[in-house]
Amino acid sequence: MISTDDIPLSTLIHPTAVIHPKAELDSTVRVGPYAVIGEKVKIAADTEIGAHVVIDGNTEIGVGNQIFPSAAIGLPPQDLKYKGGDSMVKIGDYNQIREFVTINRATEEGHVTQIGSQNLLMAYVHVAHDCIIEDGVVIANGVALAGHIHIESKAFIGGVLGVHQFVHIGRMAMLGGMSRIDRDVPPFMLVEGNPSRVRSLNLVGLKRAGLSDDEMNILKKAFRLLYRSDYSMSEAIEQLSLLPDHESIQHLRQFLHLSTTGDKRRGIIPGK
Repeated sequence: MISTDDIPLSTLIHPTAVIHPKAELDSTVRVGPYAVIGEKVKIAADTEIGAHVVIDGNTEIGVGNQIFPSAAIGLPPQDLKYKGGDSMVKIGDYNQIREFVTINRATEEGHVTQIGSQNLLMAYVHVAHDCIIEDGVVIANGVALAGHIHIESKAFIGGVLGVHQFVHIGRMAMLGGMSRIDRDVPPFMLVEGNPSRVRSLNLVGLKRAGLSDDEMNILKKAFRLLYRSDYSMSEAIEQLSLLPDHESIQHLRQFLHLSTTGDKRRGIIPGK
């Protein structure tokens, strides 16, 4: 067996690929036909770049990523405020970035569009400037994320939908396909429709994530307080403090509080 450490770099890079001499690629990076990699790009070990991929700008890509044909990463943002500043894209480890995905760098000098680790971005997903995607997120085909969107870990985004700028999507939330997401999606909830509404807890996702029966029961009580009681949303958020002091309830309450009081937050998608 031959280790990739023993293979000359030239055998892992297709001869038609165009790579700037100042780009920093680990010796195990594989680059397919007609890919283009710019001057300030850094790519860590065992990442695979497919055919016709374009990676440009101040872009850092971690270990073990798969970037499929015709993806475009690190190009200037689609934002009229962009003045050419040295903004960034940072991508973590073991992501799958499928065909024709676009990930734009941030708008302001020194700002970052950031993708965490172990995410799946299916074909034709657009990630606009200044977005943050944490870890273990699945985004289905044809999703368009506007600028400054924050998606917490293990959220699932259904296909062919749009998300308004500055929206926050909570941990383990699920967004139904073809929905219009114009306000914050609370953690652990299932949201669907146009206009979007919170329909229920994301019970299937929570079970797959291995939540205990005790934690599930607490979240069910929280859902009933928020969406099936006579409390206003602000009153229901306060009532959450009376539930057992579990980390998931703390996170939910903090998310809702910031959504209703934080700067540049969009407010909370209502119940049905």
